[in-house]
Amino acid sequence: MFLIDTHALLWYLRDSDELSQKACNIIDNEEQIFASVASLWEIAIKHSIGKLYLEFSISMIEGLCKDKEISILPIKSIHLDELENLPKIHNDPFDRLIICQARTEDLSIITRDTIIPRYDVQTVW
Repeated sequence: MFLIDTHALLWYLRDSDELSQKACNIIDNEEQIFASVASLWEIAIKHSIGKLYLEFSISMIEGLCKDKEISILPIKSIHLDELENLPKIHNDPFDRLIICQARTEDLSIITRDTIIPRYDVQTVW
């Protein structure tokens, strides 16, 4: 089971060469792939402040995920409990939440981020 980091999700939906072949194969072939609602939130915020060009609405991204059998993982209280105890290695609040979701749900994170692997969480790229 895998959780897609925000950048990997956008690259996958855009069919970008930035996404590694290994990550693409996992997303295309594994049965349980998740994207965090935190990623949708991050995308919306970055788009609204001009830090991200977005050719899709958030609703469209959610629909594309559904079409590609990527489940949207909601934020649960157990994720927030984990967040309270997460070491202060990564400063990005969205990545911190994704790390907590992966840890509590026993998911590997599909990410190119170089800081996330410093946590006790499995990553692939």
